[in-house]
Amino acid sequence: MIELWTTILYQPIINGLIFLYQSLGQNLGLAIIALTALIRLILVPFTNSSLRAAKKMQELAPEIAKLKDLHKDNKTAFASAQMELYKKHGANPAAGCLPQIIQLIVLIALYQAFNQVLTTNGETISKLNQLLYPPLKLAQDAHLNTNFLYLNLAKPDFFQFQVPSSTIQLPLPGLFLLLAVVVQFLSSKMMLPAAKKAESLAKKTPQEADDVMAATQEQMLYLFPIMTLFFGFSFPSGLILYWFLFSLLSSVQQYLISGWGGLTPWINIIKRS
Repeated sequence: MIELWTTILYQPIINGLIFLYQSLGQNLGLAIIALTALIRLILVPFTNSSLRAAKKMQELAPEIAKLKDLHKDNKTAFASAQMELYKKHGANPAAGCLPQIIQLIVLIALYQAFNQVLTTNGETISKLNQLLYPPLKLAQDAHLNTNFLYLNLAKPDFFQFQVPSSTIQLPLPGLFLLLAVVVQFLSSKMMLPAAKKAESLAKKTPQEADDVMAATQEQMLYLFPIMTLFFGFSFPSGLILYWFLFSLLSSVQQYLISGWGGLTPWINIIKRS
């Protein structure tokens, strides 16, 4: 299983990153940007199907509400009618799971690849060369350029703030870490109507499980921004740069398929101002 992971995902990502690094003037930041766009392009078919499935579920929400009201005392009848409705309209509630799993797997592989590439001492170069295809192998004394804008891509993206009249230093998130958090939040906000509809549907039924599921769905909308900020203080900024760009491109794709969603009231306020 480990060899399969290395051969199919981990090793190609490392080689792709080093190839782009060597092709783009030994600029690791540009290499990460190019790799992010490439990975995002590869995942478009999966994520498009997921977003369309989510939109379809939103469109069916009124029909599901009617079914819940009709079969409020018969869970089995409701489940059967619900499945029939999904089948009739070609909807699949589980269609959004696979792209999320794929994205998580890619993120884990990237995290491992970036850790391997960004710590470029002599021992790491030797280990890196074991994974690189022959045309891309590095000289033993090579040191990758990890500087990009104000970032050192091998270190976390935060600043140390000195508390006045004190020896205490507080970490403050850097620009790209903040951007990653903001983009995650806006993307979650765009998805909010689905959660609101689920919440209103849950109130139509006496089962407490529906209420718990709806509340959990809404909480999950804000989980990624919080996790991004929390883990961003320990992740190398190269990974944060990737995550910001990946999230930004995901939001653009979501807009093209589903529109502004929960951001619509904010957009209307901006247009009126």
